[in-house]
Amino acid sequence: MKTGVLTTMLDILLPRLCTACRSPLKPWEEGLCLTCLAQLPLTHFHEDAENPLAQVFWGRVQLEQAVAWFYFRKGSAYQDVLHQLKYEGRSDIGVLLGREFGFHLIHSQQFTLPDTIIPVPLHPKKLRQRGYNQSAEIGRGLGRAIGVPMIQNCLVRLSHTDTQTRKSRFERYLNVSGKFQVQHPGMLQGHHLFLVDDVVTTGATLEACAEALLTIPEVKVSIGALCWAKD
Repeated sequence: MKTGVLTTMLDILLPRLCTACRSPLKPWEEGLCLTCLAQLPLTHFHEDAENPLAQVFWGRVQLEQAVAWFYFRKGSAYQDVLHQLKYEGRSDIGVLLGREFGFHLIHSQQFTLPDTIIPVPLHPKKLRQRGYNQSAEIGRGLGRAIGVPMIQNCLVRLSHTDTQTRKSRFERYLNVSGKFQVQHPGMLQGHHLFLVDDVVTTGATLEACAEALLTIPEVKVSIGALCWAKD
């Protein structure tokens, strides 16, 4: 039986659904239908060096660039997409969205591409529970799109922290400050690092990670998140 026919039969018996609108996916679509991808509320921050997210970090930590791909809005279909990525085992969604994010970055006239991707790490306990790091899956897709490697073993989370939900900006900072550490700094010395996360709200986690990475000699840090949940 030809592969195309088998795929069509499987789609009839076990239809693949868009994670946003739940409509059946076409054979050439992955995870999200083309309509939902096209309707993402994009920020276009990668075209503006002084975008609102970059301004959040002014005076807090020295960054080269700060970008988020789309706006996070509670109650939208894309909230469910991120929930599936983080809590329902849909690591493939992270790779897909990271890849699409990367395609936008490589066509930007303003964004300077980094040479190494660093995902925000999970504590080993959380990693065992979830089975994967959603930020690393996003980074995997990004790396494939922009053609740079991802390194996961150099930035580590020292302790398991409480959820950031419902915490104030200052409480979020205290919750993660000093909780990240660099290992094997020589592997990153002199590199332009792209620190990647799924969602940025106050920026406390990314700030704490960047502070740790900036202890490495001659390193530059940019940050990128799939989406910005502006508080």
